[in-house]
Amino acid sequence: MKFPGSVLVSLILFVAETAAALCLSGAYRAAGDRMWQWLTLLFALLPCALVQLSLVFIHRDVSRDRPLVLLLHLLQLGPLVRCVEVFYIYFRAGRVEEPYVSITKKKQMPKDGYSEEIEKEVGQAEGKLCTHRSAFSRASVIQAFLGSAPQLTLQLYICVLQQEITAARSIFMVLSLLSIVYGALRCNILAIKIKYDDYDVSVKPAAYLCIFMWRSFEIATRVTVLVLFSSVLQIWILPVVLVNFFGFFFYPWILFWQSKSPFPENIEKALSRVGTTIVLCLLTFLYAGINMFCWSAVQVKLNDPDLINKSQNWYRLTVYYMLRFIENAFLLLMWYIYKTDIYLYVCAPLLVLQLLIGYCMAVLFMLVFYQFCHPCKKLFSSSISEGLLSCFKFLCFICKPPKSSILTDKAEVKSPENTDEARSSSKTIDSQKGNPHQSVSSNA
Repeated sequence: MKFPGSVLVSLILFVAETAAALCLSGAYRAAGDRMWQWLTLLFALLPCALVQLSLVFIHRDVSRDRPLVLLLHLLQLGPLVRCVEVFYIYFRAGRVEEPYVSITKKKQMPKDGYSEEIEKEVGQAEGKLCTHRSAFSRASVIQAFLGSAPQLTLQLYICVLQQEITAARSIFMVLSLLSIVYGALRCNILAIKIKYDDYDVSVKPAAYLCIFMWRSFEIATRVTVLVLFSSVLQIWILPVVLVNFFGFFFYPWILFWQSKSPFPENIEKALSRVGTTIVLCLLTFLYAGINMFCWSAVQVKLNDPDLINKSQNWYRLTVYYMLRFIENAFLLLMWYIYKTDIYLYVCAPLLVLQLLIGYCMAVLFMLVFYQFCHPCKKLFSSSISEGLLSCFKFLCFICKPPKSSILTDKAEVKSPENTDEARSSSKTIDSQKGNPHQSVSSNA
């Protein structure tokens, strides 16, 4: 039985970030910055409430007679209770004989074109631990992109405006960045396990390192670009954020309406149609929040029973990173044009170059992960290099002018030469008609 390290890491980041947010909001209150105080509290307490709801929903505590657990969730102490329960189950496992076990069948990764199926006995304790790990993974994603990401953006924006980085604020920003990167990492692992549920997936340390570097560069550069742009064009940041957010929010719903599939009813039996709609809206809300800052490894598909698109779409990945790079470059260009006096001692061209290189480094680590370190790369129908090559060929084919226009252009170019040749030939014929004796002698 594996040690529940992911549960412990999620709890430590949750408690540390919440405590740092409360301390920093108190500092803002002492300094008289009421607006920064309330925004810091909002971005700290809103994800806390959503984390409690997700834990209660996954463990189905509403339908069970557990009033003490529900009360602790209302007091925002749900993750602490769950962590204690996890370690209680872990340390008691093996001491008491379990009444029954379930048998799961998993396939091994293909070797030489063949994959063996392995049967494994799963006891009650291990099943409960698996449920807790899954619940904490989803809670980490919610905490990261609905709390830590807006919090990091806000604190960096305050640092830019005040031209000061305090110790408390720097510690808080580091914790927020770690929380976002960890949430993105858990999102990647969840996507792999959901897509390849039939296989026994084991993620190696090299894969964790690649994901960590990929997400660190991607999120850090994205947050910095948004903060720089908003510091000089405060009003125009709203259209940028709203277009990004609502575009990704409505994209799964548009695909669902185009498919003309029936409304999903198998999410939770105890939920009504209204409750199912609320859950789906919260899911797409989280999906939009993730895509605001980085590529979401999990693609929402509302007409699928698992609500996840299990196909590997390299085209969508390529288009996302190309458009995001263009957007970041455009926002940096606007910042460079309209930068104010607070950036007087900042080398603007060097900063722009560093941010663009940082985003390219994120793409590089992403390519390395999918090409060499992905635990299920043997199951890909095509590798990332082949997929990107086909994407670029497709884009070049779109940008290439039609063949008929090329032929007409060539014909127009050659037409003057043909007329000249026709004129010269007609002149020789006329000259031959005018001097017949000369033509005969020449033939002789």
